[in-house]
Amino acid sequence: MHEVSIAQGILDIIIENSERHGFRKVNSVTLRIGRASGIVVDALRFAFEIVKKDTIASEAELLIEEIPVGGVCLNCNNSFTTEDNYILECPHCGGISFKITKGRELDIIELDVEDI
Repeated sequence: MHEVSIAQGILDIIIENSERHGFRKVNSVTLRIGRASGIVVDALRFAFEIVKKDTIASEAELLIEEIPVGGVCLNCNNSFTTEDNYILECPHCGGISFKITKGRELDIIELDVEDI
């Protein structure tokens, strides 16, 4: 379950930035996660609950914005977006040659914090 190491990495970033800017408490963390990132959102939520204990983020809520998979077909040049986690062929022409342009993200986009 690599979500534990991802949760720990997110927490490390939160703590480092909070210490640098003098924040005393983290209320929430908003993430943007692509559906093709390979991250199991429920497992990440569970792991974050474990790793945040006894830290500045111990009461923080994890908010997640999921990004659909999108790409451009190299055969028909059409752009596409799908709610599926993976894409095997262009939904327009059925071609199997395409470039994924979104859906692999893992970004911290917002921290709700309290100052000292």
